[in-house]
Amino acid sequence: MKSWNFTLFSCILFAFNTLAQAPIDYLSKEFHKERRDILRSKMPKNSVAVLFANPIRNRANDVDFIFHQNPNFYYLTGYREPNAVLVLFSENQKDEKGNSYNEILYVQKRDPRAEQWNGKRLGIEGAKSELGFVMAKNGEFFLADAIDFKKFEKVFIEIFNDDYRNLSDAADVFDLVKSFKQKAGYNPDIFLSRPKEYVYSNIAETPLESSANVIDIIDRLSNQFEEIKDDELIKQFKTAKTNEMRKDIKQKISLALKPKTNIDLTFLETNLATMREIKTEAEIKLITKAVRISAIGQIEVMKAMKPYLSETELQGIHEFVYKKYGAEYEGYPSIVGAGNNGCILHYVENNQAKVGNDLVLMDLGAEYRGFTADVTRTIPANGKFTTEQKAIYDLVYNAQEAGIVLYTIGTSMQAPNQAARKVINEGLFTLGIIKSIDEKHNYFPHGTSHHIGLDVHDPGNYVNFEENMIVTMEPGIYIPEGSPCDKKWWRIGIRIEDDILVTKNGPINLSAEAPRTTQDIEKMMAKESVLDAFILPDLDK
Repeated sequence: MKSWNFTLFSCILFAFNTLAQAPIDYLSKEFHKERRDILRSKMPKNSVAVLFANPIRNRANDVDFIFHQNPNFYYLTGYREPNAVLVLFSENQKDEKGNSYNEILYVQKRDPRAEQWNGKRLGIEGAKSELGFVMAKNGEFFLADAIDFKKFEKVFIEIFNDDYRNLSDAADVFDLVKSFKQKAGYNPDIFLSRPKEYVYSNIAETPLESSANVIDIIDRLSNQFEEIKDDELIKQFKTAKTNEMRKDIKQKISLALKPKTNIDLTFLETNLATMREIKTEAEIKLITKAVRISAIGQIEVMKAMKPYLSETELQGIHEFVYKKYGAEYEGYPSIVGAGNNGCILHYVENNQAKVGNDLVLMDLGAEYRGFTADVTRTIPANGKFTTEQKAIYDLVYNAQEAGIVLYTIGTSMQAPNQAARKVINEGLFTLGIIKSIDEKHNYFPHGTSHHIGLDVHDPGNYVNFEENMIVTMEPGIYIPEGSPCDKKWWRIGIRIEDDILVTKNGPINLSAEAPRTTQDIEKMMAKESVLDAFILPDLDK
């Protein structure tokens, strides 16, 4: 008896210690339920929404990439495993026992052998106790359940990417999606691609007397998308001799924009974007932590930076700091580019053996409990900005400052970009890099502002700033070798990026912890690093 009690106590203690060591600051089940309730309130009568978890994706041979959940699916459920389906109903339904429900979460089935290899699964009971679902079933029931999707006025889904492998599991995402398509009568051929829908919408909504503007759009997109170039209705619209002929084509295009199906591909995308662009208090807390972790990573690299370090080593320091704070992943592939590499916007190779005396552009963000930061600093590898580097850096800094002050409630989200461009164009002209303020150039080829959250480029409507949005401010100047200006400016690539919280009292720079001015950067780089004495054996000797 004593032995049995001891064994039971040991098991309970082990379970308690295991739970105690797991992170406890994920979003609450109440948060996810509230998100589902808000989405349901937007759904019209007699409608259903169906969302699928992300699939497992193969890295090489028998090794898979680390699983990352579909952000919308996580936002609504909190479920962090693959092979799952969420079904939301606009009105209460009745099961075979007469019980009422308005949502079902289908999850991965508990499987001792699979869990031995890949970790514990929540299963049905976990979905109920930890995620708060009243109705939860194993995924295989989604295949068997006779949900008549055709009886609903609207069936809301996300666009299928169809990059699912058919795994050995009886109810993997491949099987779940296949089953849904059969039950719902999904026909991909009646849906327009996004480029084609964009052109069709412009044709349908633009007055006939402004057709020349639409033709300009067609010409521009035809160079990028063969489907635009080859589409018969688009070709007929472009070559039509009279407005009467164009009117007939517009009618056909308007019909094509409204396919005869109850399946809707835009409702979830539009409404979840609107919901996700405004952050709750709980989201702001987690994003702020992700941002602060990323800013501290920038600080530690400033102190550790040496000309003999490689881009890979610098990336490693950033990511070590992330792990030290318990951040699970990087929010996106880390960018560490020295010299001319810093002029490549999404340079991710990070393989230059020595950064030398160049500037080093570092665009990295920690992902903490699903939320990602996006912080960029550009620093001189030897600790001191040259005259030319400082001139360009200060120009980017001033452009960023001009944009940040505009992160106020009601201001157009395009305003910071416009303000930054004005500062940069005037500065480049003053420095003699461009010949006139209005000259078209490629030294500042991107926008300044995007939402962050569960995605590094979080969805949103991008109209006006609203309270509790968190949006980046990231102007940059990139002057690669061979640019049409004095060679003294070549190899200078500078981006400064901060994450700004919009509040009633004005913008708050969540990443201000990481120095931004040239003076503060040089001051930080002069400090000692805990890594200065971290020297590993030379494996080539």
